[in-house]
Amino acid sequence: MALQKMMCCKYLIKTNMASVNYKIAFVHLTFKIKQTMIAMLGVVFGISMYVFMNSFMSGINDLQVTLAFSNTAHIRIYNDIPPDRTNLIQTVVKSNPVIRVHNGRVIKYTEGIKSPAPIIKWLTGQDEVTGIEPQVNSNVFFRNGGNKVNGKLSGIDVENENKLFKISDFMVSGRWNDLKFQPEGIIMGSILAKSLSINIGNNVNLLTNDGVSKNYIDNSKAYVNINSSRQLLGKNQDYVTDIQVNIKNYRQTWPIISRLAPVIPYKVESWETANEGMLSASKLRDIIAMAVSLTILMVAGFGIFNIMNMTINEKVREIAILKAIGFSGGDVTVIFLFQALVIGFIGGILGLLFGYVVCLLIGLIPFRIEAENHLPFAYHFADFYMAFCFGLLITLFAGYLPARKAAQIDPVTIIRG
Repeated sequence: MALQKMMCCKYLIKTNMASVNYKIAFVHLTFKIKQTMIAMLGVVFGISMYVFMNSFMSGINDLQVTLAFSNTAHIRIYNDIPPDRTNLIQTVVKSNPVIRVHNGRVIKYTEGIKSPAPIIKWLTGQDEVTGIEPQVNSNVFFRNGGNKVNGKLSGIDVENENKLFKISDFMVSGRWNDLKFQPEGIIMGSILAKSLSINIGNNVNLLTNDGVSKNYIDNSKAYVNINSSRQLLGKNQDYVTDIQVNIKNYRQTWPIISRLAPVIPYKVESWETANEGMLSASKLRDIIAMAVSLTILMVAGFGIFNIMNMTINEKVREIAILKAIGFSGGDVTVIFLFQALVIGFIGGILGLLFGYVVCLLIGLIPFRIEAENHLPFAYHFADFYMAFCFGLLITLFAGYLPARKAAQIDPVTIIRG
């Protein structure tokens, strides 16, 4: 019974000491409120800059991905250039004979994708696939009078093309669905149309590499009905050069590619492979944004470190008295760590709110970039969570060193001095 009472008393003493520690820390925070506010402003500024930089970089990355998917599918199947087999003798003779091949040629025996129907049927049965579209792509010359421009013509299925790439959202004039009912129509890019000096309703002449030419009516970008493209190239009704595939999660292309690539004799390419440069640039921007943001947070941490050091130097006699009347070094550490925790927590919340408001305000400023009329911002929970955690950790670390110094103060030496 006596043992239980002693344990209960120890628990009450510990609870009361913790309560006293928090009260002393609160007094220190409010005694010099301006000093506390300056330390808190450093955290607010650092975290708000972290939110701004990462939201802006995420917005640019998301915009690039959106623009990439406006003309690139998640997976592309096409007939790639065959390997170099001009020196057939080396494939038979295993020794090292002297071989000289004159005017070697890489022969592509099959153009386009032969018998695309089985491939499309297999893809249709995959749960991950959300859209499939066969295309007929070819290089052509666009000519209007004396203006002649080299470009790419895509023969497409109007409905599936819009389902995959939502091209109708990028139309600046004319209507996308008109292409379905006008076999002689063509949709052309605004820059290409300007370079050719043509408007809606004008005729434009297309010249293929084989010398076949035909007149089309411009409707706004370089797309034609897939049947018209086959007719222009003189191909049959099954002819396609590409099969474009979209899946549910564009970041999970490799599972379906690993199943499809071994069973078909064509190139199966993911959007990551086709856009390696863009993805590398995105990663570099993320690294730069992270480095700048963490640098700002570290500068804020140094400010908190200096302010906590000044507080300890000013209150060294009070700390000595606390230790003399029974406060342990751990109690003193808790007092100053709690101050750093409060500064980091309140500064973190205010920094998140301030950074979000800054992003909203800057996002309202008119600024033409690609297909956007304003600067792009993307708000991801992970960015806000990491900003708050980094800010809190740096603040606690900046407060721990002065708190440890305060815990090592010898009360006898200070009081005698």
